[in-house]
Amino acid sequence: MPDPTSPNATQDADTKDESVSLDFIRQMIADDITAGKHAAIVTRFPPEPNGFLHIGHAKALCLNFGIPQEVARGELGDPVPSRCHLRFDDTNPTKEEQRYIDAIKEDIHWLGFDWGEHEYYASNYFHQLYDWACALIRTGNAYVDDQTADEMRANRGTLTEPGKPSPFRDRPPEENLELFERMKSGEFPDGSRVLRAKIDMAAPNMNLRDPAMYRILHATHPKTGDEWCVYPMYDYAHGQSDWIEGVTHSLCSLEFEDHRPLYDWFVDKLIEIGEHPRKDAQGEFDPNDRPRQTEFNRLNVTHTVMSKRKLRELVETGRVAGWDDPRMPTQSGMRRRGYPPMALRNFVHGAGLSKRNQTIDLSRLEHAVREQLNKTCSRVMAVLDPIKLVITDYPEDKVEHMEAVNNPEDEAAGTRTVPFTRELYIERADFMIDAPKKYFRLAPGREVRLRYGYWVTCVDHKTDDAGNVTEIHCTHDPETRGGNNPPPDAEGKVRKVKGTIHWVSAAHALDAEVRLYETLFAAENPNKEPESGDWHDNLNPDSLTVNANAKVEPHLQTIQSGETVQFERTGYFAMDTDSTDAKLVFNRTVPLRDSWGKIQGK
Repeated sequence: MPDPTSPNATQDADTKDESVSLDFIRQMIADDITAGKHAAIVTRFPPEPNGFLHIGHAKALCLNFGIPQEVARGELGDPVPSRCHLRFDDTNPTKEEQRYIDAIKEDIHWLGFDWGEHEYYASNYFHQLYDWACALIRTGNAYVDDQTADEMRANRGTLTEPGKPSPFRDRPPEENLELFERMKSGEFPDGSRVLRAKIDMAAPNMNLRDPAMYRILHATHPKTGDEWCVYPMYDYAHGQSDWIEGVTHSLCSLEFEDHRPLYDWFVDKLIEIGEHPRKDAQGEFDPNDRPRQTEFNRLNVTHTVMSKRKLRELVETGRVAGWDDPRMPTQSGMRRRGYPPMALRNFVHGAGLSKRNQTIDLSRLEHAVREQLNKTCSRVMAVLDPIKLVITDYPEDKVEHMEAVNNPEDEAAGTRTVPFTRELYIERADFMIDAPKKYFRLAPGREVRLRYGYWVTCVDHKTDDAGNVTEIHCTHDPETRGGNNPPPDAEGKVRKVKGTIHWVSAAHALDAEVRLYETLFAAENPNKEPESGDWHDNLNPDSLTVNANAKVEPHLQTIQSGETVQFERTGYFAMDTDSTDAKLVFNRTVPLRDSWGKIQGK
């Protein structure tokens, strides 16, 4: 079955339309397949396990895992072997934890992807990376620098001025090898020395000004324990890990574009000095058998930050309730909020690929979520701010079971029964004493339809000492059972009603807490520093409202944690993991109002 996020998803799998245009990355891979450049197409997803994945990672996930699927289906040319590797960039043990590794795996599976047997870690290659570093030292391409971090920063130069060579740049290779071995043996404290590549301190690209390759970190690694106290930098480890694994297309976001010359320098230099992880029996290698880095635009969304550092700070300072707080832009937060994975994949595909960064309005994401949920969610009745309604001419002990449609978009979803009794709960906002002309809900003397119930007319109401309505009294029309229109009167006149409201039986309602979420950041661009200079001031103080005394229909006792339903007339809600038998808890996924749909209409 075609992947709905593929650019060719609307095509019949057996009648491929050659005229379908491809984005620049897929076209590049299609051209490589046509040219027979690679025996297999191999991509990789390389997260650093120092936090949870966010919505920006979803784009990289869908691209890197999606392309091999498209290749296998023949959407980019004749099918060839293809796969995506999951490789954890575990090169900084001071920030990485097993719980982040587990969370990342869960998120990838939630989005519908799997890496099979191809789970790797940069730490798998620590010995090989160290040996290659020694080879670069022996050939005069790397050296140990004793400068402090501040000294190196000061001597790095600027965009308009070249850097100053380190006074240790011309140490003999033998001395550098000895120092590097002593670094590895743990003789020196953290930060006292680094291994640097010897490239060009006057290079216009700052990344080529003798970048660091290894730093000293006396920290226990989640996988290698205390075996190492020197750890490779990302720019060195990343490309070589790709190379070892046979990755053909290293796809990454635009901020790594300036790092590509360094990525290529390490590969080229190791080839030049005779090092290659994939030589044949004669010691030769295919020049195409090397990874190629290509960049694409990041996925940015309004009212959202993608900085893992900032997200971690929100968690650690208690401003949110954890990485999976439904307000967080993390995939675990979106999952807890009730976002369906296919909606996220559709949104990512709709965002497209280019070489220019863009920011997409949050309403487009909510539209994708709403569009997906509308097809699949059951409709139920829930009253978030309840007020009692008494039908005075309805028998006190009578209980009727009204038939309700589960999903009008899906006939196969069937129906359920909802108990109807003399005393009900309705929304407080559905009754007004002094109602304006265009208010079509309940008011003194007015008639409304109770969804799936009866037509009722307000005949009285009660208030407390402060004038707040505490109870509404109505009569009902027995001819309107199920909410149906009453028959014409003796003169053939048809009675009409303009308002329909939802309700739950007071005797059968379940207690619920309903959490209403708004954007975590009030500012459309929370990355822009406010006048106060404190980015926390961009946070939305009203991002969470809790309705602790909601009432919901008994059918909701049967759904599972994480399942999303539509509360009629209100929005989509997911049952939270905090739910108990005594009290259900629901998170609002999205409201019914579709602002993006209105934008499209205009």
